[in-house]
Amino acid sequence: MKESSKEKMTVGLETVMEGLVNPVAMACPPDGSGRIFIVDQIGKVHVLSSDIERSMFLDITSYVIDLDPGYDERGLLGMAFHPRFSKNGKFYLYYSAPPEREGWNNTSHLAEYTVMDGEVDVRSARTVLKVQEPQMNHNGGHIAFGPDGLLYVPLGDGGAQNDQGMGHNKQTGNGQDLGTMLGKILRIDVDGHSDGKEYGIPPDNPFARGGGLPEIYAYGLRNPYHISFDREIGRLFAADVGQTRWEEVDIIVNGGNYGWHIREGRHCFDARDNRAEMDDCPDRGARGEELIDPILEYPNAANRRGGIGTAVIGGYVYRGSSIPGLRGKYIFGDLSGKSGSPRGKLFAGTEHSDGRWTMEEMSIDGRGELGEYVLAFGEDADGDLYVLTTLTEGPSGTSGRVQRLMRPASG
Repeated sequence: MKESSKEKMTVGLETVMEGLVNPVAMACPPDGSGRIFIVDQIGKVHVLSSDIERSMFLDITSYVIDLDPGYDERGLLGMAFHPRFSKNGKFYLYYSAPPEREGWNNTSHLAEYTVMDGEVDVRSARTVLKVQEPQMNHNGGHIAFGPDGLLYVPLGDGGAQNDQGMGHNKQTGNGQDLGTMLGKILRIDVDGHSDGKEYGIPPDNPFARGGGLPEIYAYGLRNPYHISFDREIGRLFAADVGQTRWEEVDIIVNGGNYGWHIREGRHCFDARDNRAEMDDCPDRGARGEELIDPILEYPNAANRRGGIGTAVIGGYVYRGSSIPGLRGKYIFGDLSGKSGSPRGKLFAGTEHSDGRWTMEEMSIDGRGELGEYVLAFGEDADGDLYVLTTLTEGPSGTSGRVQRLMRPASG
């Protein structure tokens, strides 16, 4: 995408929580309390109440696999409150635990917890789902309930490069393999049970009657790092982190195939040489289904053409009232920067009347880059958005903080 010639859209940021390690997710219960829960990758959940008091809500560090403080994509990665949380007290965490398969790297756990009398008994957690992970990276994990009341679970392709290696389908990669949960977005009913599973299968899932794993909702994804629903329209957005050339944002639909590892973004992908420019590749999957293009893409800094980021970080369609100029735009970012040089960026995606999307980089109080790594975004009960950042590449230190998007100081 070419940067617009007009003046950059400017926003401000206000710190609401700091002293964290790596804040990677945010969740707000549908109970009218206005509380904000912040997920720290090391295994802790902090809560910020309306009176701006921060407290520890939950600590599951003893259940999370030991993390590499230098760099790690594992850990406590996601949290979602049950739509009827105010009545049943249930919420869900997604985290990386030690491996259960010899030679593999870790086991992803989706677990259900219940708040009783204001307390959580970690030992009483119900394991809803386990997924064996061959490598450390590409874990997804930013779980979310949809407007249909079902839980959506984004999973990366298992790690490594090019969707190849141990634990990856040699012919199709995991992204195109309908016999694995890796490289997919799952949709399950946490209140049901099906065929001995700790969850139910929605009858309109694309493979509920066969042809693939019944949990699969969409596939052909590399590392869907953060999914979100537009609270007004209900569309599901996913940011899919690219390999070495293209970062992308997708609108996810039931049964959609998003191309990995046939394509990276809108471009052909060569698993033998991930920097190669290929002129031709299939435009359909093995079942004859059309591959779905992203709504937005931008070149990675490793792209031979030159790029503007290192890893896309998914966000939300802005439905708040603090910044009217952002209303209806998809706000997202890029991790940006390596080797101790954090240069996170914020973007706004705009949908036009003809269905076409464009993006522009936003300025933060008159400056471009954040000077921090962007790890995640959050949305509160009022539709206002937050940026979760840190100064370190790995889960270490206490530079992690949560900042609310505001009108710029000059505005």
